[in-house]
Amino acid sequence: MWEVVTAAMMAVVGFYFAALSVEMHQSLATSAYDFGLYDQGIWLLSRFHNPFVTLMGRNLFGDHTSFILLFLVPIYWIIGSTSTLFVIQSIAIVAGAVPIFLFTRNRLDSEAMATVFVAAYLLHPATVWIALENFHPDAFLGVFIATALYAAFESKWRMYTVAVLLAMSVKEDVALILIPLGAWVAWRKQLKIGLFTVLVSFWYSVLAVFGIQRGINGVPFRNGWRIPFGGVQGTIATLFTDPMALVKYFVSDSRPYYVLQLVAPVAFGFIVFPEVAAIAGLVIFTNIFSNFWYQYHIEYHYSFVVVPVLVIGTVFAIARLRKKLRRILVLFCALSTLICAYLWSPLPGARTQVSYNGSSNPAVIAARVALSKIPDDAVVTAYHPLTAHLARRERIYAFPVPFKRALYGMDAFASGDILPFTNDIEFVVLPVAMDEGMQKTWREVSAQFAISYANEWWIVYQRKIAG
Repeated sequence: MWEVVTAAMMAVVGFYFAALSVEMHQSLATSAYDFGLYDQGIWLLSRFHNPFVTLMGRNLFGDHTSFILLFLVPIYWIIGSTSTLFVIQSIAIVAGAVPIFLFTRNRLDSEAMATVFVAAYLLHPATVWIALENFHPDAFLGVFIATALYAAFESKWRMYTVAVLLAMSVKEDVALILIPLGAWVAWRKQLKIGLFTVLVSFWYSVLAVFGIQRGINGVPFRNGWRIPFGGVQGTIATLFTDPMALVKYFVSDSRPYYVLQLVAPVAFGFIVFPEVAAIAGLVIFTNIFSNFWYQYHIEYHYSFVVVPVLVIGTVFAIARLRKKLRRILVLFCALSTLICAYLWSPLPGARTQVSYNGSSNPAVIAARVALSKIPDDAVVTAYHPLTAHLARRERIYAFPVPFKRALYGMDAFASGDILPFTNDIEFVVLPVAMDEGMQKTWREVSAQFAISYANEWWIVYQRKIAG
């Protein structure tokens, strides 16, 4: 019976993730970052083009070594909907529940308890938020990391190897979870396989950053600015000269609250035997150590990779207890899952909700009409939410690019300069109501364009023909 309950829960949650993320996309609640760039990159690959993503001014794999996206290319030969990635993402996230169910059933000898921890995984705030935060390859890590852990416990080493290799293909920084995983495997299960995991994960991370990304971009590491106190040297100096500054930093800007949101859904159950949950420690530390605001807020994709580790780590810890204590702690986990889901997960009836206009909103309908006026092969710059629906073309830019640099190029946060290909732009799509900065940029170039279509909310401009 509980298998049926679990399957039904997975189906309902997966449908909710897919339906809401697609609805948000259709409602213009997605943008160049972080959906349009993936859609354009995969589309270019599906047409056998160089995946240089003009929405960000970088190669798709120079941004992150997310080679897992290559597996999605054939889907683009068959399905033309711009909503495709959201459905795939939802399926990938929910699939992570399968190894969690199998692992829990084996360790606790209870399908009912396994269903509780499937719920802990699916309803965890980090899980729900990644399903609704545009599209991110990180969504595949739920199933890959959970499968690797399950396979390690069951000594299914072929399955383990495949899961680890697939996890490595998601992102260059996945070593932050795979190296601790390998160390645990070497300690508890298989020395050679564990050490192999550590060495290969570390080697690939170095290769990805200093080989692949450097070969593509010309520079190896673009996120050094996220290290506080001026970098590694500054942090070490602060540790010895002003250690209280480090302490104050780690408790600043809601970082403790972020950690609470990560661990509370499993009722801190892993604490009694924390060795498996500790595999997530390096990622959690990296997130709260970063000065990049998004990394230490539960609503963003940086947190999802730790969810399967915390859930499986909690099951591992509970399995070490007497049966009576198991039941009590599992009950606490069930209650914590529901309470935390209500507080922090954007689910129906929960306290936290996402806001969007809805696909039937008049401004959204008007946007679809405006976008229909753009030829498929035109070079376009558009208001950033619109680019998510125009991404499947060789050249698409998020206004004010290229008339003014913004989130473009190797130094993504550089701004102000004019890019050299402004004369290539054929169409511009902008809202009628623009902020002051957009108005200023547009005034400087608007004489080159004429209105080709307009409605109450949107204007499509086309470059004037010379002479």
